[in-house]
Amino acid sequence: MTGITIYHNPACGTSRNTLAMIRNSGVEPTIIEYLKTPPDRETLVDLMTRMGVPVRDVLREKGTPYAELGLDDPTLPDDALLDAMVEHPILINRPIVITPLGVRLCRPSERVLDILPDAQKSAFAKEDGEAVVDEAGNRLR
Repeated sequence: MTGITIYHNPACGTSRNTLAMIRNSGVEPTIIEYLKTPPDRETLVDLMTRMGVPVRDVLREKGTPYAELGLDDPTLPDDALLDAMVEHPILINRPIVITPLGVRLCRPSERVLDILPDAQKSAFAKEDGEAVVDEAGNRLR
């Protein structure tokens, strides 16, 4: 199975765990390091539409200029939030994964299992040691 893309930040543990689970299913995805190659506004809107989530659900607060930019103002329209995300890609929450079965913001990382077309090939534990998949490839939680 091919056709899997991950919007990835290698500095993020959740993103690294998600990428590892994709690889554990036997697939090497297309990796877009979105801080180096940020999605344009149209792509962002398309991803959110396909995920079926509002803009604020993809807006990252931690470790970003969220507060300094006043993005906590609930009256800000989606257009202003999108403008900020395009200008400051670090505001885009990650990882976002696209597969033939759907598009998801994979937080927590095991959400990727819901959209992977192929089963896990072996046991999998996150970087922190939390077991996610058993030896038979079955999801543990």
